[in-house]
Amino acid sequence: MTHFTSPRDTRRAARSYAAAVGVVAALCGVAAGATWRDASAVQAAGPALAAAAPAPAPAAPAIAGVSSYATVVDQVTPSVVTIHVARKPQVSPAALPFSDPRFREFFGREFDERGGGGRPPRMPREEGLGSGVIVNPDGYILTNHHVVAGADRVEVELSDRRVLTATVVGDDALSDLAVLKVQATGLRTMPLADSDKARVGDVVLAIGNPLGVGQTVTSGIISAKGRTTATGDGSFQDFLQTDAPINRGNSGGALVNLRGELVGINSQIMSPTGGNIGIGFAIPSTMAHDVMTQLVERGTVRRGMLGVFVQPITADLARSLNLAEPHGAIVTQVSEDGPAERAGVEQGDVLLSLDGKPIDSSNALRNAVARLQPGTKVTLDLVRDGARRTVTVPLMERPANAGREGDDEDAAPARKPAKPSGKYGLDVEPLTPDIARQVKAKARAGVVVAGVDPAGPASEAGIEPGDVIVSVNRTRVADGDQLKAALEHTPSGRPALLLIERRGESHYIPLERPSA
Repeated sequence: MTHFTSPRDTRRAARSYAAAVGVVAALCGVAAGATWRDASAVQAAGPALAAAAPAPAPAAPAIAGVSSYATVVDQVTPSVVTIHVARKPQVSPAALPFSDPRFREFFGREFDERGGGGRPPRMPREEGLGSGVIVNPDGYILTNHHVVAGADRVEVELSDRRVLTATVVGDDALSDLAVLKVQATGLRTMPLADSDKARVGDVVLAIGNPLGVGQTVTSGIISAKGRTTATGDGSFQDFLQTDAPINRGNSGGALVNLRGELVGINSQIMSPTGGNIGIGFAIPSTMAHDVMTQLVERGTVRRGMLGVFVQPITADLARSLNLAEPHGAIVTQVSEDGPAERAGVEQGDVLLSLDGKPIDSSNALRNAVARLQPGTKVTLDLVRDGARRTVTVPLMERPANAGREGDDEDAAPARKPAKPSGKYGLDVEPLTPDIARQVKAKARAGVVVAGVDPAGPASEAGIEPGDVIVSVNRTRVADGDQLKAALEHTPSGRPALLLIERRGESHYIPLERPSA
C-alpha cells in the first residue's frame, strides 16, 4: 500500500543515526490541532513583514549546464534552520494495567507506596525534528503546521549553531503552514519566488535536516505542478512535485531555484516504506506567501468560498455534455442560500473560467477561490444547456470547520442482493425514506441502485449498489420506467449524463449506450 507521510524524525534518531539506517524512523511526536496566537508579535509583524528585505547576498543568476551549485548553496543555507519540538507524553489508562482497584485491595497499601496503584510511569518527553526558512530579518520563520502542532516547546537552531526559543505566531492546518518568531535581528533571509512562473523541468535544490544528520542539500527538478495527495481532509493542496530527495526531518525546509529563491516548502513524500523514492511534494511559494502574510498580520487565515461542489470535466463527460473540449468543472451541488445559488448558479452548470482565467481543474478552482478574501466579487463564465452565461458572485467566508463534503467513507449498510437486468446491467428501485437513510442519501427523489452486473456498462462506468440516480441528461427520474425512458432519449453517439449521489455526495457519471 502506498502511504503519504511527512518527512519528520525524532532527535533521538539524530543521536544514533547508524542505528536508524535501513529503518523507518518515528514521526515527529506531536499531536495536530493546537494553535498559538502571540498578540504582541502579530501586532508588530504586519509592517515588519511588508518591509522584509531580501537576503543581503545578491541573487545569483539562473545557471544552465553548470557543474556545481555551490554558489547558490552558500547563498541560501544560512536562511534554513533546524526546528526542535517537544511535548509532554500522553499516557492513556490502557497503559496502566495496575490501576484497577482490585490490585490495591489484594496487595494493600504497600502496593501504592512502591509505585503501583495506578501511578503513571515516568516517561521521556516526546521530541521531534523539522526544518524551517527565515523569511524576515527580524526573526520570522516559515515551516509546516505538522512540525509544530501540539508542541509545548519549540526551539530553532540557526546555521551558526545558535539555539533560540521560538513562539508560534500562527498556524494553518488546511495549508500545513506555520509561522514562528524568534528574538533576533539581522538574520539572513531567503527571497520568495513566484512559483506560478516555475516550470516543469526547472532544477531545484531541497535543503533541510533529514533524519537529524545535519543540514543537507539535494538536487532534482520540478517533476509536476498542481499535484494533490487525495487525503480527503478538506486541506488546500497545489503541490510542486520534485524528485530532489526529501526524507523525514526535511519537513518545513526549502525548495530553492538556481536564483537562490524559495519556490516551495517541503511537506510530504509518497513512499511505500517511509523513505525517499523520488516523489516529494512542496507547498508552492505563492500559497505560502498568502498564508504567511495573514498569519503574521492577524494570526489566522480567512478564505473565500463560492458555495458549490464541483468535479473535473473528463473526456467522457465532455461528450455527454456536448462540449468541444474536456476543460472546466461541472457543478455537482449548490449550497442552499450560498453566494453561488443567490447569483443563479445551478447544479449541472459547467464553469469555464474565473475572472477570465480558464479553470484547468476542480482543485485549481477551489484553490483560486480560497486565495481571495470574503466579499470579493468574482466573474464566472459558464455553460448551461449549451448556452454560455456570465454571472458575478460575491464570495462568502469559508467556515473554519468546513471540510470536503462526503468525507464520510463508511460503507452503506448491506442491502438485499438484486439480480441486474436490462442492457445496461442495472437494477433499480424507487428511493423511499427508509432506503435513503440506509444509503445516507440527501436526495428526496430518485432511484437507488440495487444491483450491478460486473460485466455490464453500468459497472464499467463506475456505478455501484447503493448509488442514488437523481437525473439522466438533467431530467429527474423517480422510478425504473422514467430511468429507462430517459436513457433511451440520449442523443446517438453520446454517453448519457447521470447525476448520482453516493453517501451524500453528488457526482456526474457518463454512461455509454451498450452496443446492439
